[in-house]
Amino acid sequence: MGAQIDVSAARDFMATHGRVLDRRRFELLIDGGDPAAVLAALDGYRNRDGGYGWGLEPDLRSPESQPSAAMHALEVLAEVAPVATPRSTELCDWLGATSLPDGGLPFACSLTDEAGCAPWWRNPDVSTSSLQVTAQVAANAHHVAKHDAAVRTHPWLRRATEWCLAVIDSIRTKPFAYELLFAVRFLDAVADLEPDALGLLAKLAAYIPADGVVPVAGGVEGEALGALDFATRPGGPVREMFEGGILERELGRLTDAQQPDGGWTVTFASVSPAAALEWRAYATVEALIRLRRHHVLTG
Repeated sequence: MGAQIDVSAARDFMATHGRVLDRRRFELLIDGGDPAAVLAALDGYRNRDGGYGWGLEPDLRSPESQPSAAMHALEVLAEVAPVATPRSTELCDWLGATSLPDGGLPFACSLTDEAGCAPWWRNPDVSTSSLQVTAQVAANAHHVAKHDAAVRTHPWLRRATEWCLAVIDSIRTKPFAYELLFAVRFLDAVADLEPDALGLLAKLAAYIPADGVVPVAGGVEGEALGALDFATRPGGPVREMFEGGILERELGRLTDAQQPDGGWTVTFASVSPAAALEWRAYATVEALIRLRRHHVLTG
């Protein structure tokens, strides 16, 4: 590895720029903070219908519940393991009610307020299921399900899982980069549960170059996904898709990517200064989680 991780500088960055939720996530990860405090912060984004909105997805600031916000909420609900909360079941209920008849989720729900929302979230097609969104939501739900039986047995998760498996099986051309990413992560999450997952992973591996670099068509200049974006968790089958020291080099680059102000950056564009800083704080927590999982960050 190159440079060492400056946890103190990261803490200062989070205090200066992070929203309360990500500061609490940082505290839980680094300082052994209280999971109840993380859940209390997450509740600030919750709606009465059981879903989440209010900018939990930083570039989608409209208040109504959204599938992408559900993805972020489930990510947090997985991080507080082994703590389980009824909020997870309530969110699965909302996802079941929001799913389309085929079992998939739309890319987004109609916005009630477009202020501060990125153009790709506006005027969404609410009648067509999105593999990109459904796969990432279902993958995170499966991580929650490892410690929460109510999520594990929820009928929404079974329907979403079956829909994702069927759509991935039907892929015949290279998917959009983020659709590919979340489909791979979904299969990694269900590999121990679904007999077809490994075969489908082998199919998707054909669309990922040996070095793991997948350019994002239509993104900002140089925007690309890397091997560590696909293989976020050690021990899973996705890790076996990459040869030799590719992931080790990626971990070194991730360590070296800490900025002088203590935080990490993202490679995609944001639509407002607030969203840009929120994404950086999110990316900082995500970088530290990945480094902890891979035993680069210890203690």
